[in-house]
Amino acid sequence: MTIRIVPLTLREANDFVEQHHRHSARTSNDGGKYAIGLECANQLVGVAIVGRPIARLLQDGSTAELLRLCTSPAAPKGANSKLYSRAKRIWQLMGGGRFVTYTLKSESGASMRGAGATPVSDVPAARWDRPSRARTAKHIETLPKHRWQEHLPEIPA
Repeated sequence: MTIRIVPLTLREANDFVEQHHRHSARTSNDGGKYAIGLECANQLVGVAIVGRPIARLLQDGSTAELLRLCTSPAAPKGANSKLYSRAKRIWQLMGGGRFVTYTLKSESGASMRGAGATPVSDVPAARWDRPSRARTAKHIETLPKHRWQEHLPEIPA
């Protein structure tokens, strides 16, 4: 069985997320940087979408956020870790210095640990809208999360 990482457009990755993600919807394309997929026997079985960090205080130009990581039931064991690791490596090769993502507190985080990430903080449930930028409330806002982070060593040119 041939497994390979493939480049995707943000639209292709978001279409996959819309079909397969348990609790999150499409990402907003305005902060998207790149997307990759995992193919197994020429079938797309997983995606990773990387973009600008959602949290304003993390938007330092060196930090990227794994916005979505999603696999289908057809994905082989270890698919999440493989996608996470490759997405992180791509960011490192682009000169990025930090890679972050979030999981729900109710999720085990095994894929993040398996790929080398460390939980660095708990993020309480909070509404994302502000008086200066109204947003429609989403269910995901009501759930507490863990933030995972990795500092990436510089790769010489």
